[in-house]
Amino acid sequence: MPSPSTTASSPPAPHRGTPLEVFLVFLQLGLSAFGGPSAHIGYFRTAFVERRAWLDDAHFSELLALTQLLPGPSSSQLGMALGQHRAGRWGALAAWLGFTLPSALLMILLGVSAAQWQGAASAGWLHGLKIAAVAVVAHAVVGMARSLCRGPLPALTAVMAALVMWTVPGQWAQWLAIGLGALVGQWLRSTAPAMPATPAAPAIASRAAVAALIACLLLLIGLPWLASATGSPWLQAISVFYRSGALVFGGGHVVLPLLHQGVVEPGWVSPDLFLSGYGAAQALPGPLFAFGGFLGAVLPAPCGGWFSGVVMLVALFAPGALLMLGALPFWTAWRQHPRWRGSVAGINAAVVGQLAAALVRPIGLSAITGLADLALAVLAFGLLLSGRVRPLLVLALAAAAGGMWVMR
Repeated sequence: MPSPSTTASSPPAPHRGTPLEVFLVFLQLGLSAFGGPSAHIGYFRTAFVERRAWLDDAHFSELLALTQLLPGPSSSQLGMALGQHRAGRWGALAAWLGFTLPSALLMILLGVSAAQWQGAASAGWLHGLKIAAVAVVAHAVVGMARSLCRGPLPALTAVMAALVMWTVPGQWAQWLAIGLGALVGQWLRSTAPAMPATPAAPAIASRAAVAALIACLLLLIGLPWLASATGSPWLQAISVFYRSGALVFGGGHVVLPLLHQGVVEPGWVSPDLFLSGYGAAQALPGPLFAFGGFLGAVLPAPCGGWFSGVVMLVALFAPGALLMLGALPFWTAWRQHPRWRGSVAGINAAVVGQLAAALVRPIGLSAITGLADLALAVLAFGLLLSGRVRPLLVLALAAAAGGMWVMR
C-alpha cells in the first residue's frame, strides 16, 4: 500500500482517452482560441490542467518548455504533445486536426474564392476577443506562477526571463531565456522533486522517434534536391513550405518572412494577395500556420486550388510534428536525471517569465487601447479566476462587449 507522501506526490492519472475525445476537445479550441500562440497556451492550460485534469502544471510546463526549444509552430506542437499524452500517436494527430481544421478550411476556401476579408481586422467582436485573450494569458501566468515559481530563486528566474524577452531582439531571446533558466536550475537541483512518472501517457518507441527525426532531416535535405533535379512545380512548392516550417522558431508571425521569401519574391503570389491572406489569418482562431493553406490554394498552375491548399498546409506543419514526436521520448527519459531535474525546474520558471512578457507585449499592447478595454480585460480575468464561469462564456461576453462599443 503506498505511503501518504508517495500518493500525494503522484500526478493525476486520468483514464486513457480516445483519439475521438481528443479531436472533439481540440475542435472546440480550434473554433474559439483567438489571440495567437501565447494565448493558445492559456487556453490549453485552462482546458487540460484545470478543467479536465489530463496532466498537472509541472508536466504541462515541461511540454511547453520542449516546444520552445524546437523549430515549428509552438502552440500546435504543444497541442500534439497533449494529444499524444492523452491518446498516443493517433491522439497527437487528432489534436492537430481538430485544432487546425476550422481555420484551415476557411483559409483554403478564401484562397480558392480569391475573396477579400475587408474590415475584418477592425471588427468590434474581434477586438473583444483579443481583449479576452489578454485575460486568458494573465490567468495562465498566475496559475503557472503559483505552481512553478515557489521560492525567491524561481521567481527571480521568471523575472529575469521576462526582462530578456523584452530587451533582446529577435528569436534569440527565447533561447537565451530558456538557457538562463536551465543554468539557474543547477542551484535548484538539490530541492527539485523527482519527476513523477506519467502512466496515462502512451509511450513513443525510441525507434519510431529516431525514424521521425531522420525523416525530418532527409526531407529537409532531399526535397530541394528533388525539386531541382526534376523541375517539378509541385516539389518546388512543397520544398518551400517544408523549409519554412522547419527553420522557424516560435511559429506564428515568425514564419511570415520565410513564406514571403518563398512565394512572393519568386512571383508565385502577389504582395497584395499575400497581405490579404495574412490579415484574414489574424482574424481567425487556431494556428496562424493555417495561412499556409491559403497560400497553397492561390499558387499558380499546375498547383493551386483545394488539393494544393491541403498539401502545402501539411508540408508547413510536417517538420514541427516530426520533431515533436522524435524529441518527446528522449525528453521524458532525460527529465529523470538529477542534473536535468534542476534544469527543468529552472526552465519551468523561465517559461512563466516568457509567458508574462508575451502578456505585456505583444498581446496586451495590441489589444488594450483605452480604459474601457482595460476594464473589460480585468472583468474577464476576474471571471476566469473565480472558476465559476466557463471560458467560452467569457469569450462570448467579451466579443459582445466589443461589438456594442463599435455600434455606439
